[in-house]
Amino acid sequence: MTLPSPDLDDRRFQQLVDEAKRLVQQRCPEWTDHNVSDPGVTLIEAFATMVDQLVYRLNRVPDKNYLAFLNLIGVRLYPPTAARTETTFWLSAPQPDTVRVAAGTEVATVRTETEEAVVFTTGRDLSVLPCTLSRLVAWPASGTAADRSQELALGRDVPCFSPTPTPGDSLCVGLSRPVPGCAVVLRLDCRVDGVGVDPRRPPLVWEAWDGAAWAECEVEKDDTGGFNKAGEIILHVPATHTASVVTGHSGGWLRCRLVEAAVDQPAYVASPTVRRASAFTIGGTVEAAHAETVVEEVLGLSEGVPGQGFRVARPPVVAGEEAFVVEVAEGHGWVEWIRVDDFAHSTAYDRHFTLDPNSGQVDFGPAVREQDGTLRLYGAVPPKGAPVRVRSYRTGGGRRGNVARGALRVLRSSLPFVARVENRRPALGGVDGETVENARVRGPMTLRTLHRAVVPRDYELLAREVAPDAARVACVPAGPAGTGEPSEQAGGVRLLVVPAGRDDEQGRIRFQELIPPRDTLAMIAAHLDERRPIGTRLVVEPPYYQGVTVVASVVPGRGAAADGLREAALAALYGYFNPLTGGPDGRGWPFGRPVHSGEVFAVLQRVSGVDLVEDVRLFPADPVTGRRGEAATRIELDRHALVFSYEHQVRVREA
Repeated sequence: MTLPSPDLDDRRFQQLVDEAKRLVQQRCPEWTDHNVSDPGVTLIEAFATMVDQLVYRLNRVPDKNYLAFLNLIGVRLYPPTAARTETTFWLSAPQPDTVRVAAGTEVATVRTETEEAVVFTTGRDLSVLPCTLSRLVAWPASGTAADRSQELALGRDVPCFSPTPTPGDSLCVGLSRPVPGCAVVLRLDCRVDGVGVDPRRPPLVWEAWDGAAWAECEVEKDDTGGFNKAGEIILHVPATHTASVVTGHSGGWLRCRLVEAAVDQPAYVASPTVRRASAFTIGGTVEAAHAETVVEEVLGLSEGVPGQGFRVARPPVVAGEEAFVVEVAEGHGWVEWIRVDDFAHSTAYDRHFTLDPNSGQVDFGPAVREQDGTLRLYGAVPPKGAPVRVRSYRTGGGRRGNVARGALRVLRSSLPFVARVENRRPALGGVDGETVENARVRGPMTLRTLHRAVVPRDYELLAREVAPDAARVACVPAGPAGTGEPSEQAGGVRLLVVPAGRDDEQGRIRFQELIPPRDTLAMIAAHLDERRPIGTRLVVEPPYYQGVTVVASVVPGRGAAADGLREAALAALYGYFNPLTGGPDGRGWPFGRPVHSGEVFAVLQRVSGVDLVEDVRLFPADPVTGRRGEAATRIELDRHALVFSYEHQVRVREA
C-alpha cells in the first residue's frame, strides 16, 4: 500500500479568513463592518487565497518527501494477521457413521446492534470418527499389563490400579479405532472404592498414544470424581492419535495415569474399581482462522496495455495455506500468473503480477522507455478483453479476531448431526495492519538491513516482517546448546520464535500455546532463506523450555484467607516465571537466565497477605512428560532456553 502523505498545515481558505477577522477585532476594534461588501474583507480574502496556495505547496514537502523515499526503498505497510483458535463441533448424538466437517466451514460470534459478527473459517477437513470401547487393561508401574476385558464383560469390579496405588500405575482404555482430534465420552460405572482422594482434584492424567509417546488429553469434564461414582468423562484426543498395540490388541489406546499428588492434594489409599464401561465419539476439534475465503472473484477485463491495476472487492488480503493466484482467460481455459515482489527481473514473456495485501491492489508489469527510445516490458501483458480473476483469497485479520473463550458459537453453515460449536480457548495472533508512524520508524532499519540477513539483529527484524504476531524472536548461534564443542551445525544460525500465548485467570499458559504453528515457521524460513548469505545454515524453531516447579510454604498474615492467599501466591509465581511477560523487567524471561530459590522468596514475600515464606524448593520438570527431577536451590537454563512454569504448589500454613 502506498504510504499516505500528511499535511504540514491543514488550514483551508475559510479558516484563514476567519482567523484574519479575529485578528482585526483584536488589533483594530473600530473596524466593525466585516461583510463581504467591505473592501477590507475583499483584501483579506485575496491574501487568504494566496496563503492557501502556499500552504498547498508546503504540504508537498518534508514529510511527504520522507514517505516518498520510503516508498522508493521498498517500505510497505505490513498487512494484518489473522487470529487462530481451535473450534470444537459437538454432535447432537453419537453417530454410527463418520461425520465430516469440510474445510472452509464458517463459525462466528453473535452479531449485536453495535458490532458485526467476527467470522472464523476452518483450515482443514475434520472427520468425527465413531468408536466403541474394545479393551480395558490395568498396567501397574512395576509390573506387566493385564487384560481385564473379560472381567468387565462379566460385570465384575475391575481394579484400576495396584492394591496400593503408586504413581505410574495406569488404566489403559482400548478404542475400536484411533480418533484423532475427536471428543470421546467414557461412560463408567464405579463404586466408592478410591478412598483418600479428593473427588474434585484426583491426581490423574489422561493421555493418548501418538505414535512416539503418550500425549496428554484435555479433560472437558469428569463426573466420576476420580473413579468413585457413576458418570461420564469427556476427553479431547490430540490430532496425532494413532493406532498402537497393547497386550497383543491393536486399536486407539488411551490411558489414565496416576501421578504424584501435590502438597495439598490427597492421594489414593485404595484402588478405585470399574464395573461397567463404554465409549463413543461426541465431537471433534479443528483449527480455525479469523478470515473468510473468497473464491473465483473476477477483477475485471484487461485493456491490453502495460501497467494495469485491479483491486479485490474485499481487502485486506491475509496469508493463508494456499498461495494468492491470479488467472487470465486465454483460449479455452484459465492461465495461471505468478506473484512476485517486484518486476526488476521480469521479462516481456513472464506472466508476473504484484499484490499489495493492505489495499488488495493487483498490478501487472509496466513498460519503461529506455535511453534509445525503445519500450521495455517488465512482465507480460494480459490480452485485451481477457477476464482477470483471483482463484481464491482470504480476507479478515486484525486484533478484532482475538475473541474470548466461548465467543464463537454461531454455525454459519448447516451441518447434519452437528448441534453446536464453540472455541474452548481464546483466539490468539490477530494483529492490525501497520500504521504509517511505525513505518516511518522502520525505514532506517530497512536501510541498515537492505533486505539482507547478516548479523543477528537483521534476522530478527526480517522475521518480524512476515510474522508480526510473534511475541518474541531471538537469533542465536546454531552450535550445540550449552557446550563449546563443534557440531555439524556450527557456524549456522538458529532463530527462536515464541508465539503470543494467552494465560488464564491464574496466569498459567498451556504449553501447546508456546509452540508456533508449522506454517509460521515455514513462512519465516522461506523469507530468510532468500536473504541469508550463501552457505549459512538456518534453523527456525521454537526455543527449548525448561520446566520449573516451585513448592513453597507460606504463613499468612492476620486476617488473610488461606484460599485467596494461595491463589494470589500461585498467580505471582506463574506471572514471574513466564516466558512472555515474566522476568525482572516484565518483558519475558531472559534466554538462558538461571532460576534461583532466592527469587522465589522475593516474589512470594511481595504478595499481599503473606507474613512469612517458610520454605521454598525448586524442581526441574519436563513440560512434555511431566517428570520432575531432584530438588535444587538453583536450576541452570541452556543458553537457548526459556523458563516454563509447571504446576507450582503453595501450602498456606496456619500461623
